[in-house]
Amino acid sequence: MSTTVAERAWCVVVPHHARGAHVARHRLAHELDALLTEDRLDDAVAIAAELVGNAVRHAAPLPGDVIRVAWRLLDDDTLEIRVTDGGSAAGPELRVAAPDAIDGRGLTIVAALATGWGVERDGLGQCVWATL
Repeated sequence: MSTTVAERAWCVVVPHHARGAHVARHRLAHELDALLTEDRLDDAVAIAAELVGNAVRHAAPLPGDVIRVAWRLLDDDTLEIRVTDGGSAAGPELRVAAPDAIDGRGLTIVAALATGWGVERDGLGQCVWATL
């Protein structure tokens, strides 16, 4: 007897610009609206927005001045979100932001919402991923 793993995957290439996060959020929300609960969809959209925002602020773009955003829904109901950019000299890390700081909370938000997150590097750049 064999089992088949059902997997649904999507990918969008967005500008390495603040509007890239907007495009990624809307595309992810549209594609997953009927597949996730409202709370889980809200978490997924927030994670994608934080990861793309961090890529725009802290990393170089991929060739073509873009960022790749991919997500896949596995048969076990795990959602994986991956944001790939051209990388940066310093890798992503959790920071402790002062209460009155206007930034520095992105990965803390991702870590709070996700069941796991991490960074993969290759010769072309880096991918920050999160699961929920």
